Amino acid sequence: MMILQESSMVPDEMFKTVIEYAPLVSIDLIAMHKDKVLLGKRVNKPAFGYYFTTGGIVRKNETLANAMKRLAKLELGIELVDEPNFIGVFQHFYDDSIYENVSTHYVNLGYKLKVPNLKNLPKEQHSEYRWFSVEELLQSDEVHAYVKDYFKKINIGENK
Repeated sequence: MMILQESSMVPDEMFKTVIEYAPLVSIDLIAMHKDKVLLGKRVNKPAFGYYFTTGGIVRKNETLANAMKRLAKLELGIELVDEPNFIGVFQHFYDDSIYENVSTHYVNLGYKLKVPNLKNLPKEQHSEYRWFSVEELLQSDEVHAYVKDYFKKINIGENK
């Protein structure tokens, strides 16, 4: 049985070993419409139960452009036409993962993506979605601190 969509190319026990001993390269798609940011409530560890950006890991031999296209389709239900704007490299460290007693380390590539007012979003990785203003997400205890870092460290508002 495979646990994650992203791990479908790697046997489960091998993927567990990778997470235990190596950082994962991931992409966060910071989906924005006008002055709002789309966040989904995570259904998996790490960051279970928090509102978080959409995204996921880059698979072996997958280009970043192809990973972004796959993740935009999988997590937002859209076909990616233009490459999103790169905003920076971030590190995410978690005490947990999809496996018991295994921590997770991501080298995360953040990209800002302008989107229409999306509806009927996929529910595989997020149980619900919400549009936040930057001020709202910075104040909310339901939004993960790593999401807030995008807006504290770099100005990625709609006009940039």
